[in-house]
Amino acid sequence: MQPISSSNRTIPSGLMAGIAFGICLFLVFFFATSSWASTPSWQPSASERLVKLPSNYLKKAIDRDFAESDLASALTDVNSRVQLKGQTLGDLQAAIDKAEGDVKIELRHQFLAEKQEFIKLMGEQQDMRRKQVETKIKLYERLLAKLERRGAGMTPTKAKLLDNQKAARERFEGTASGVDMAIFGSAAVSESRYSREYAKNMTAIEALVAAIKEHPMTAEPEINGQPVSKQDYLRQLIAENQARVAIVEQEENILGYMAKIVALDAMALSEEVAAEDIEDSGVTGEDGEVSLSAAVDFFVP
Repeated sequence: MQPISSSNRTIPSGLMAGIAFGICLFLVFFFATSSWASTPSWQPSASERLVKLPSNYLKKAIDRDFAESDLASALTDVNSRVQLKGQTLGDLQAAIDKAEGDVKIELRHQFLAEKQEFIKLMGEQQDMRRKQVETKIKLYERLLAKLERRGAGMTPTKAKLLDNQKAARERFEGTASGVDMAIFGSAAVSESRYSREYAKNMTAIEALVAAIKEHPMTAEPEINGQPVSKQDYLRQLIAENQARVAIVEQEENILGYMAKIVALDAMALSEEVAAEDIEDSGVTGEDGEVSLSAAVDFFVP
């Protein structure tokens, strides 16, 4: 391999062709492997504990389970590397704007190589994000199927019977409370220690019941401000994550275009260096043929 003949250039012209060829190979490899690249795992279970959790706590429990997985650790790591690589690209871009001659060519070569690495890292990140979201969808679907199977076993007659039993129990409790208060509120015992203690206890119970009703863990999930069932809440979570999958697919397309641009930039840089090599040699014409006028010196003493 012969170096470029210019007195102020030391980069072999064949090297630049190799750069372009190598990045083109990367482009082919990127499209062939980005969709099936091996990623760390996250294997949550649609356990009975998850099924019984209050709706508003369900998503938090699943997010916490993911945070403790190998996939989450790997995603955190690749996110950090992507950020650092982005800073490197910014530094190189700024340096290229200030450089000249061979230094600028070398920086441009390095810039292409770093962009190639950036795209590879982003591809890893996208694979992990896709795996995270698709795993969530499958988990939500399994939980929803369990809830719907339980609901399928509830006949209208049985559901009505349970509602009647609940209403009767509430009426009984309300009546008993009223009778107790009537007894302790009578003139005979109105000032007794027992009536005062009972009233204090009833106040405390009512306060605790109200606190339970207002507690975030017992609050019903809402969609657009309207309370919904756990099944509808799970359907909403599935729809949200399906939308995230669509975004990941869009970003994968963007990465594909980035990879194409890197390959085109590599070929353009190779052509640029080769053209300067030809121009600096002084023995070829514009069409690439040998220039006779430039070769006269070889024959004239």
